[in-house]
Amino acid sequence: MVFGRSKRGGGGRPAEPVTLKILVAGGFGVGKTTLVGAVSEIKPLRTEETLSEAGRPVDDTAGVETKSTTTVAMDFGRITINENLVLYLFGTPGQDRFWFLWDELAQGALGAVVLADTRRLEDSFAAVDYFERRGIPFTVAVNCFDGADRFPLETVREALDLEDAVPVVLCDARQRESARDVLVSVVEHAMRVASQTQGSESGAAAGERAHATT
Repeated sequence: MVFGRSKRGGGGRPAEPVTLKILVAGGFGVGKTTLVGAVSEIKPLRTEETLSEAGRPVDDTAGVETKSTTTVAMDFGRITINENLVLYLFGTPGQDRFWFLWDELAQGALGAVVLADTRRLEDSFAAVDYFERRGIPFTVAVNCFDGADRFPLETVREALDLEDAVPVVLCDARQRESARDVLVSVVEHAMRVASQTQGSESGAAAGERAHATT
């Protein structure tokens, strides 16, 4: 971890922890609700509805035939990483018809998890493209479903055409520690991106000042 001890507030009281917003995204049935539920220290808020016959023409259940519910708005949970840092988790709906909600959920987000299923890897492209276009740092987490083929992480990176800086990790969305490690990866990646951006901006500003004095 990259975080130190809490600073003290007035009267020797511990300072309030930093709270950050993280999105959990990915295709339909990839494990977003499972991950939020596994890691949240509070009872997660869920907006799941039972899949209906009317929705079957637009909800592709190939590869997840046993799935009987779907998120129609968001999942919400919270996890305390340490005394300095609390993460608020927002799981996005996976179906295309609910994508109008993504822009609302993305406001103020520090970063995101893109959950991937190697059996339906193409379902991850839309989420990857969304965060790339909006400049939101993200980690790709390959959810290791029982019976799914395992591939080297570099193979997944190449298949999704990811930049070298984007973390790609394995996870089991059912396991709290595994899900927590994914979230830590997102925070650390977002901090690196922010540091690099600030360094570039400082360098550019210094260059402009030097040019102005010549």
